[in-house]
Amino acid sequence: MTPSQSGKIKRIAIAVVGSGGSGVMTVGELLLRSAAEAGWYGMMRRSSGPQIRGGEAAAYVDLSTSPLESPCEYFNILLALDWKNVERFASEIALDKNSVVISGETGVEFPGMVTNSGAKVWDVDLKAMLKKLKGGRTNIAALGLLGKLIGCPAKIVRHTLENKFSAKALELEVNFAALELGVQTASLAKFEVELAPPAADADERWTITGNQAAGLGALRAGVRFVAAYPITPATEILEWMSPRLRKVGGFLLQAEDELASINMSIGASYSGVPALTATSGPGLALMSESLGLAVAAEIPLVVVNVMRGGPSTGIPTKSEQTDLNLAVHGLHGDAPHLVLAPHSIPDCLWTTQWAVNLAEQLQTPAIVLSDQSLGQTLAVTKRPPDSAIKAEREVLKRVKQKYNRYALTDSGVSPMTLPGTPDGQYTADGLEHTPEGTPSSMVEDHDAQLEKRDRKLRNFDYGDDWAEITGDGKIAVISWGSTGGTVREAVSQIDPEGNKIRLMVIRLLSPAQPEIFKKALENTEKVLVVEQSYGAQFYRYLRGYFELDNRAESFSKPGPLPISSAMLRDKLQAWTTV
Repeated sequence: MTPSQSGKIKRIAIAVVGSGGSGVMTVGELLLRSAAEAGWYGMMRRSSGPQIRGGEAAAYVDLSTSPLESPCEYFNILLALDWKNVERFASEIALDKNSVVISGETGVEFPGMVTNSGAKVWDVDLKAMLKKLKGGRTNIAALGLLGKLIGCPAKIVRHTLENKFSAKALELEVNFAALELGVQTASLAKFEVELAPPAADADERWTITGNQAAGLGALRAGVRFVAAYPITPATEILEWMSPRLRKVGGFLLQAEDELASINMSIGASYSGVPALTATSGPGLALMSESLGLAVAAEIPLVVVNVMRGGPSTGIPTKSEQTDLNLAVHGLHGDAPHLVLAPHSIPDCLWTTQWAVNLAEQLQTPAIVLSDQSLGQTLAVTKRPPDSAIKAEREVLKRVKQKYNRYALTDSGVSPMTLPGTPDGQYTADGLEHTPEGTPSSMVEDHDAQLEKRDRKLRNFDYGDDWAEITGDGKIAVISWGSTGGTVREAVSQIDPEGNKIRLMVIRLLSPAQPEIFKKALENTEKVLVVEQSYGAQFYRYLRGYFELDNRAESFSKPGPLPISSAMLRDKLQAWTTV
């Protein structure tokens, strides 16, 4: 806990746990939204067992007076609605002697994660308290209790609850009563965990997940067709986009599987409609052949891949950065394509928007590598900046002479006709072809088309957006994706002025940018590569494409536990004090 000048806490971390169906996620979301309305920043991460639904669940709510970049190191409060299988979260919920454990039921034998931590325990029998309130929900009482403890105004929590149950008048009254019981109970607490007053700033706040942000970025870039098959943790992209696509004249179709979804999206794009599909690792593996088709036929397409623990079914509800090899190298043959990765929840919007624009302009598929941590975390953040980038597909509307769909142009991008264009018909399939599009196995045609497809990506000017680079020290820290936030937080704590550490979070992973990368690392003496991967995929990717000499050291940890800023601080502190 970091106290403010008033003695109140600048940042507080709360874990709410219970069995599936107990309303854990509702407590977490409503508490976060109430805090956001009160003016605080925050984030809520979700955790559940491998069964996804019906098992144990946990909501991790982190609140602060300033924007947050990474998860907490220790929890100030653990509130258990019940204790069924809670020990399965023991490695995720770090407690210490300053923590408070609130038990929603009495007569419980606490697991070792509580008894060994030295945390204070407060027995609050929420179930018994609500027996006289017919229809009263334990989780709503817990919401009132937590809201009061952190100092969130009761009228704001009430308003958030009202928005949640506005269509159910009878439930609303009983929930107001349950909420008030929780507020009254909080007054009995013999400890203080009140948040410092929120900073008074004029920044517009958004409460949004990475999946929602990715969907919004796609809409802003002009995506009007989505075909996809539900898969954890990417399904929320589809759920969020479906009603909003209809409002802008678009369409979402739930396909029978991943093979159908990507091929439907390719077909829509071939007809001139910017298209997208969303999936996770197992689905991306199934899509690899069709991605190769989009490369060969030069059809724009965006695949948002929300990574999870693998291999195979792996850990669907946990995060890991282990689809990098698949995304960059998973297509057979020489198949150059785009791979991009957002580095924060707001950046999911910007990067997805950029990916659509690049795919359309360069007539190639783009894979956006998000992950469960970014995709399913609900965050209170400053409004993401609007992208000034707007690129469109080069479409030939009138054919005046013989049409060569795959003409060998200077840029490598050749104008595309849409179905129905007079004299603009051509063959679009996965076979190698002549400039006209006629299938060919001639060496000259194969060499020319391979070079064309590679050159249009390799020679394109991506500007400064390929990476976020800050600081100018001789120690460089390189990361990507969701670990970027943790790295930024650790670096800012050790080197707030940016004189000792140079931070590079790469957004464009393919095509690689070796010359720009080399220049960005000039005069550095040590390089730390940070990622959430057992096999150090990112480190090996960098060694394969860039000159790192012996300066580079790998800092890789597998999921499902996120890398904490404390782990990095210890390492970087040792380097900067040598």
